[in-house]
Amino acid sequence: MGFRFLPDDPVAAVRMPTGQSVLIDPSARTGGACLEVIEGVARVYCPCEETEGMTLAFLQEGDQLRTDRLCSEGVCVEALTPLCFRSDAEVAENNGYDAVNEWTLQLLRIRHLGSAELRLQALFALLVNRLGKRCGNWCHLPFRLTHERIGELIGSTRVTSTRLISRLRSADLINVPTGEPILRLAPTLIESSPLVA
Repeated sequence: MGFRFLPDDPVAAVRMPTGQSVLIDPSARTGGACLEVIEGVARVYCPCEETEGMTLAFLQEGDQLRTDRLCSEGVCVEALTPLCFRSDAEVAENNGYDAVNEWTLQLLRIRHLGSAELRLQALFALLVNRLGKRCGNWCHLPFRLTHERIGELIGSTRVTSTRLISRLRSADLINVPTGEPILRLAPTLIESSPLVA
């Protein structure tokens, strides 16, 4: 996995194009500091050798990543859409709510559903409910994930996720518009999810 390093000094705005990742090194961060997403959608993942690429959370505008709660290897932040965040934010008092912890819990819940089909449906529902929006006859996600990444998120192989997505496309429950970085999902697929986010 390729990434660049985030500058040690706090910055008011770090801009990243889609697909770029930065490593957040906890040893370079002081207690109480955090990153805050200004615009865009990011994926937070583990760069550790044993769990390389494991998704921990997705972040959107207003979400924070506390840098005093990272493992010793740090974490990487990947831009799923054009991304802007600040590394000089103060930790917000959110009555105990932590976006990364909440995402990790929800992703863990998905991994414990009985079948890959249910896990995929629950994943799409979680992503749409948190990061997407309803647009007419479809629910839109503002980014796409690879079949390999979807497999990682639902605890299956890329081959299994490709097969399941093909079934959803054949049933007209998912649409991948050519030339657009979005994913369209049928509201019936989202509304009948086995988990409520």
